[in-house]
Amino acid sequence: MSGKRTFTMIKPDATAANNIGAITKMIEEAGFVIKASKMTRLTPERAGEFYAVHKERPFYKDLCEYMSSGPIVAMVLEKDNAVADFRTLIGATNPADAAEGTIRKLYAKSIEANAVHGSDADETAAEEAKFFFSALELY
Repeated sequence: MSGKRTFTMIKPDATAANNIGAITKMIEEAGFVIKASKMTRLTPERAGEFYAVHKERPFYKDLCEYMSSGPIVAMVLEKDNAVADFRTLIGATNPADAAEGTIRKLYAKSIEANAVHGSDADETAAEEAKFFFSALELY
């Protein structure tokens, strides 16, 4: 059985466009419960730690600069089959390929500025949540 929690970030492009409320509403209307949430700003170094898995990729430096360019909203979400259901809700990484009605189709500007991050597996979701939240915050 798939896990009940996933992790997301509303990225700098979506926070700058004042889409936090609209995206959060979509998340809640899709049946997710927000278990933890915080607005913060990543430093380039902290963004590099979060995206360390991509360190050898050509887009890594630009990704770290982008993710530290403005505030983000980190959230832990709960729902049965959380990771898969959330990835369906957000849509394809490239908003041009995202299904109608998905978060990225509605709010992403480009493949790079794609509005939200979504964990790709239960294990990844747990690690990403720990990156932003203490155990006490994850009630």
